[in-house]
Amino acid sequence: MKRKKLGEILQEGGKISAAELQLLFEEQKGKMVRLGELILERGLVDKPSLVKALEEVSRVPYQDCSKVHCDPAVLQLIPKPMAVRLDVLPIGMDQARLIVVMAEPQNVATIDELRFTSGKDISPRLGFRAEIVSAIVLNYDGTESAATGNQASPEAILETELEMEFISTSSRQANRDAIMEMQAEMNQKKTPAVRLVSEIIQKAMEKQASDIHIEPQAAATVVRIRVDGVLRELESVPRNVQNSLVSRIKILSDMDIGERRAPQDGRFMVAVGQRKVDMRVSTLPTQYGEKVVIRLLEASAPILTFASLGFPPDVAARLVQLIALPQGMLLVTGPTGSGKSTTLYSALNLLRKPAVNIVTVEDPVEYALAGINQVHVNSRAGLTFASCLRSILRQDPNVIMIGEIRDLETAEIAMKAAQTGHLVLSTLHTNDSIAAVARMLDLGIPEYLIASSVSGIMSQRLVRKLCSCHGEKQVTPDYSERLAGVGWTEPPDRIAWPNGCDSCDHTGYKGRVGIYELLVIDESIRSILRGAYKPDLVRAAARAGGMRRMQEDALTKLQAGTTTLEEIVRVVPMELLATLKCEQCGHEVPPAFRFCPYCGTRRAPGASDSSTESSLHVREGVLS
Repeated sequence: MKRKKLGEILQEGGKISAAELQLLFEEQKGKMVRLGELILERGLVDKPSLVKALEEVSRVPYQDCSKVHCDPAVLQLIPKPMAVRLDVLPIGMDQARLIVVMAEPQNVATIDELRFTSGKDISPRLGFRAEIVSAIVLNYDGTESAATGNQASPEAILETELEMEFISTSSRQANRDAIMEMQAEMNQKKTPAVRLVSEIIQKAMEKQASDIHIEPQAAATVVRIRVDGVLRELESVPRNVQNSLVSRIKILSDMDIGERRAPQDGRFMVAVGQRKVDMRVSTLPTQYGEKVVIRLLEASAPILTFASLGFPPDVAARLVQLIALPQGMLLVTGPTGSGKSTTLYSALNLLRKPAVNIVTVEDPVEYALAGINQVHVNSRAGLTFASCLRSILRQDPNVIMIGEIRDLETAEIAMKAAQTGHLVLSTLHTNDSIAAVARMLDLGIPEYLIASSVSGIMSQRLVRKLCSCHGEKQVTPDYSERLAGVGWTEPPDRIAWPNGCDSCDHTGYKGRVGIYELLVIDESIRSILRGAYKPDLVRAAARAGGMRRMQEDALTKLQAGTTTLEEIVRVVPMELLATLKCEQCGHEVPPAFRFCPYCGTRRAPGASDSSTESSLHVREGVLS
């Protein structure tokens, strides 16, 4: 005999009309709500009659758990995150069986997961979701909330699950249909893989992660996230869920789920409330299966000022002068994840105004900035950096931002644009500002073109900032020697030190700040570039012009208690800064200088450093 549905039972009992039932079905479409809960919410059927009908449909007895007080030992069998995720509440024991109130008592997968976690057979009871959520708050959070005075409302828990939405970025209808199907499955929580995808992304977004790593291993699949530039383990996924988890992500990213032997790339978007995050997905075949890395790009991240990014006031002032020039090129260098794009967008934010036409070409477009024209590179369609630049130059631009200079063709077009009345901003992957010149020479750009086109080169890194919970510790003799090795010759007795709290996940660090080095290409450096290029000559001339190395900026932030020596050494390239002091005026003189660039006094014979590679005559700003 075919089992009747809830609507049929209520309609046959005269509790609800066919028209009312049809309206409920229409309202239920696209919502994460069950028919019984919707009927109870609308007050169309009294609760006893609805409970009787639900028990007839599910053949599971009803349990009102909204005011029940559970044994703490029973609650320990099912962790709170699982109870919230599955809409379940363990309320007691029936001999050797665990009694669990469930919003979906007929869900076999949920019962299996509860059995596996608790190690006991499950005796299900039927409950309304709102009642279960209230009971979870009352029982799991009761003790903690009483101590802290903070209690999460059931509405807050419900809202957390309701607000995530997957958005297709593909033009293929098949991918859009697949995402709609997965969205429906996530709302109904049908499979562990669907729940895992949404949970991993949600946790990563909550912790402000920049990347998600899903790494298959022999016994399990490890999920790690990169927060403030450092990887940390998020959770471990059972090995048998690995393939379905990766397949779900590949479906979202418009990849070929049948191809597991070759790397693939894709993307999709996730919306959580007003926040939209672009997910750039990359897969790589490994020994134990496909490894997945997801880069999280905030499409609407706030554009920060130079001061809030950690720029020293003098560097920020010189940078503002450079981007105010009518033409020229500003390069920002550093490794991946060093904040180059953020710096460029902060510069664009200062430049954008109705009288200025700004065009960017990026791969991908990382931030949506109103008032500028942003172009996304599409190599499959023949839209490369070089081809985009040619078209952009016919669009009457004032400012051009190039996501990255990767080849000779792009570099040549950018250099010529910088010479013909355009301000060009771009990035390079080099260790420091001096090395950027060598990198352009390696690409095939002649020295004279670099000298006449480039206005300045900014090199940067990002170091983690100490959390507000930090304390101080005594400086030991060994630690004092380490500080002296990076230039802090007279450290204090005590120094800032990380502690750890819930706010920083007990790492001691929260947020990051930039370490900067700005090389301004002035006439003295241009004269060197037009001749035989030597890095040591450029470095000496830059130092004479007042350039502060990244290491010196890092030392300033260390002295201010913003970060720690360990964090600086991890990120910033360190070397012994060999400098001498002028006997006449007391200013620092680089060891390669025979004359003080400030007063013109000649260095005493023998006052040189073993690290000096060459000598440079400097007097009154004239190089010889």
